[in-house]
Amino acid sequence: MASSSSYLTISPRKLRSDLYSYSYQEDSSTPLVINVLASLIERSMARTERIVKNGSWSLSKALSTNIFYCRDIPDMTIQSYLERIFRYTRAIPSVYVVAYVYIDRFCHNNPGFRINPRNVHRLLITTIMCASKYVEDMNYRNSYFGKVGGLTTNELNKLELDFLFLMDFKLHVNVSVFESYCCHLEREVSIGGGYHIERTLRCAEEIKARHREDKGFRNIARVML
Repeated sequence: MASSSSYLTISPRKLRSDLYSYSYQEDSSTPLVINVLASLIERSMARTERIVKNGSWSLSKALSTNIFYCRDIPDMTIQSYLERIFRYTRAIPSVYVVAYVYIDRFCHNNPGFRINPRNVHRLLITTIMCASKYVEDMNYRNSYFGKVGGLTTNELNKLELDFLFLMDFKLHVNVSVFESYCCHLEREVSIGGGYHIERTLRCAEEIKARHREDKGFRNIARVML
């Protein structure tokens, strides 16, 4: 399990450089935003555990609280699971910020839901997949995300459908909302002076635009040849 104290070695400049100028190569290191997200999720789970132990929260049988329930707890930390998702999907850093928006939005829409070891992995793979579909132009199929997350295609299809209905299909995240969540993430991990999580929705749009321009130039070159 990642320790929050380890983030003291991450300078704001390094984090900004990593997120704004990220190099998507086969040997690329894991984006720093994944470390931050893992820390936040772990802290949320610790709060849930304290609430349950104090007896101030009773388990609910509502669909919203059991949608991601897994009988057997996966033998993988949150950090390792997020790193696995990145390794095999290469989702851009902003996807993880948008996934965090979805998680927070889902928790607010379903007050009885609490993140715990039996639901966190399925929650993450579902929200990251949905965020990838929202942010990125090209996406893997649900079957591939299922293999990455350790689920069958049918299991992930059902999770996605239930999640969308419980969210009332409200998955839009505008730039101002995105930036507000980046600021929230910064405050949460600003132990050693404040980190600067990337504002990459605009950056992602620029990358997409460049990709379309490059594709257009290649098509023109083919015609000229």
